[in-house]
Amino acid sequence: MQYPKPASFRTPDEFRAHLAASNIPIGIAELPPAGESALAKPLGAIGNRWAILPMEGWDCERDGTPSEFTRRRWIRFASSGAKLIYGTEAAAVMPSGRSNTRQLLVAGHTAGALKRLCAEMRRTHRERFGTDSDLRIGLQLTHSGRFSHPDDDRVLASKTAYAHPLLDKKFHNTAANVVSDDEAADIIAHFIRAAELAQDVGFDFVDVKLAHGYLGHEFLTAYDRPGPFGGSFENRTRFFREIAAGIAKRCPGLDLSSRVSIFDLRPFVKGADGVGVPMDWTGPYPYAFGGADDGLAMDPDLKDTVALVKLMCSLGVKMICATIGSPYYCVHIQRPAFYPVSDGYLPPHDPLRSVWLHIEAVRRLRELCPGLLVVGSGYTALQEYLPHAAEYAVANGLTDFVGIGRMALAYPGFCADVLAGRPLRRACVCRTFGDCTNAPRAGFISGCYPLDDWYRNRPEAKTLAELKKTIKSNQ
Repeated sequence: MQYPKPASFRTPDEFRAHLAASNIPIGIAELPPAGESALAKPLGAIGNRWAILPMEGWDCERDGTPSEFTRRRWIRFASSGAKLIYGTEAAAVMPSGRSNTRQLLVAGHTAGALKRLCAEMRRTHRERFGTDSDLRIGLQLTHSGRFSHPDDDRVLASKTAYAHPLLDKKFHNTAANVVSDDEAADIIAHFIRAAELAQDVGFDFVDVKLAHGYLGHEFLTAYDRPGPFGGSFENRTRFFREIAAGIAKRCPGLDLSSRVSIFDLRPFVKGADGVGVPMDWTGPYPYAFGGADDGLAMDPDLKDTVALVKLMCSLGVKMICATIGSPYYCVHIQRPAFYPVSDGYLPPHDPLRSVWLHIEAVRRLRELCPGLLVVGSGYTALQEYLPHAAEYAVANGLTDFVGIGRMALAYPGFCADVLAGRPLRRACVCRTFGDCTNAPRAGFISGCYPLDDWYRNRPEAKTLAELKKTIKSNQ
């Protein structure tokens, strides 16, 4: 089924009417004059409510050092107008945890380049906006776990937390992929060492990733794992607790944050008609952290997530960056889009409903955990009406910050234009074509090939265009 795209509505009123008719309760505000919006208001030491989300890059050198492509993205983030560069990039803490052979690596040999790049981001922001005293830059630390490709982008070298009955089947994993307790302890030590390096090179905070089915997230549902890292809530959170304790001890003064999947879903696969369907499961599904018993919706009480967040706060976490689902097995929820990625499926419902699920998950978590600072995500599919939804969400206390990812790749000045009250440059607005994902899955560097001339003029762009034609003809 084809769903109406936001660009087909000429005014906020038309878009509100569509949302109401579709029973999708996303608030759409009128935009106040420049300087008077909720998005422009500081929160603590952070100068406004826009954040750039941490994205996984495929454009570093093979040894994990930032390349010129990496530098260009980061400097554009610093020029975006957002005052919170949340995590900057998904950075692997060790070679075996890299999701691809061009992912950023936090290690001794990359520290010098990271230090120079972090300083250049601050200088660029200061030159553009007059000060960087209200800018906060973090680095996301991650181990890709089940989705690791450290040596060959075509060959999975999974490190899993436990034998998962559905994901093992979907990704062809076995019990041999499960990390031992000693391996888990070694990975924890690498997280702590990576945090030390991040502090040394000048980042304000680190984000420990507990999302999207990566290793840290997977430990949270390791009910079936024996030993100190599985079974009870205490054991299933041990991986994070030991990382947090180690960072507190070794990195005094470094703020700690976490990207968290507020709720997860049962894995989806492409159905006979090309539309995503959940994998078969009988009875309660225990492996969707924060999810309902059937694994197909959010637990309205978010029992597991609330317990985790309260634990995090007790360990010094200052803020979380919220997400839902996974780009590997329920992408329609995690990354709402009107076009499927090359190895994906058609969305089983209007992508705008998935946007609302992101907003509602954050609203509910903040309601259950008052005082928690949260960065919301999932807004890009709103396209022209993203600023209106962001203004409504912040003004009405649904979130503290609004994060953008794909939109920042396509339109790096998006936040600055909204804050200044300038009309959006419609030719730059992300339309969720998915090439920032399609490119790396085809073996190319990541970027916005449809809208950024830097990538559009590269030879890979033609190959990607042909790839999309093939996808469309096979739907």
